[in-house]
Amino acid sequence: MNTNSNSKKTVLVTGGAGFIAVHCILQLLNVGYRVRATLRDLSRETAVRAMLREGGVEAGERLTFIQADLSTDANWDEAVKGCSYVLHVASPTPKLNFKHEDEMIIPAREGVLRVLRASRDAGISRVVLTSAIGAIVYGHPRQTAPYDETVWTDTTHAPAYQKSKTLAEKAAWEFMAREGSSLELSVVNPAAVMGPVLGPDYSHSIYLVKNLLTGKMAGCPKINACFVDVRDVADLHLRAMIDPKAKGERFIATGGESIWLVEVAKILKANLGEAAHKVKAMQLPNMVLRIASLKDSMVKSMVPLLGIPMNLTSAKAINTLGWSPRSAEKAIVATAESLIRLNLL
Repeated sequence: MNTNSNSKKTVLVTGGAGFIAVHCILQLLNVGYRVRATLRDLSRETAVRAMLREGGVEAGERLTFIQADLSTDANWDEAVKGCSYVLHVASPTPKLNFKHEDEMIIPAREGVLRVLRASRDAGISRVVLTSAIGAIVYGHPRQTAPYDETVWTDTTHAPAYQKSKTLAEKAAWEFMAREGSSLELSVVNPAAVMGPVLGPDYSHSIYLVKNLLTGKMAGCPKINACFVDVRDVADLHLRAMIDPKAKGERFIATGGESIWLVEVAKILKANLGEAAHKVKAMQLPNMVLRIASLKDSMVKSMVPLLGIPMNLTSAKAINTLGWSPRSAEKAIVATAESLIRLNLL
């Protein structure tokens, strides 16, 4: 990437305080772009700059902030003004105690459409949307072959958060087909995001490592998952932003094949020595989880996943965009090391 020409370009990153977003901002600044980040609450600016410093970058005036919320039209036109690209990373986070699934679905879908509309009207060249594998892997008959980008979650059998990611991404593609004009769209669908945390804001998947390290998990449910390092997710966003071949495409981001959660525990024990002494690397019987799910909505959302292979392939991102992700093991170890280093356990 030519950092000299990049310095004349501004990239809007939505949801600028989020785990993936901060890593995207870090990499954009490192290759010379100017960045404007949206925040729902501008008092978060100090925390974002602190996380960037932890990542080795003093952003200075190359980074600016603007208040914008996915649930309202206010400020989106101003947010995209003068930008070349948009990384739409913001999304409502999973709610556990929602009364109706629309509490997640409507903001996710309407938020995507607000950002796309404003981007089209401002002459932005490309939007990269952060979707999720939740828009791919749910509601299918059991399969061992890896899921790829041609597959979509069956929303009649998906939990609310995954349903929101699916419907938001579908709404984005429908908007592009119907009224996208000259705007281009690329989509990144990350697996469970691991990697170095830069402060107390991190994605919900990080809690798996945190709960293992603190001994909060009595063992590992028989759940299968793919993992990816947040640094590689950010790198894939940047590739999808500028590579002509990424136009109109979606890309799964995974650092290799799926593993069972008990393997995550074993990786921590093998790599962290004494720091992993509370980790319980044993498989929990499915019945234990089923009983716990009666009282815990978080556990309840895991029950449909018990024993189900959730393998994914990133062959498309690797072959089309030259993406080269770290292994799941490296991502998991980096997560643990950063939680320990920043005293976040």
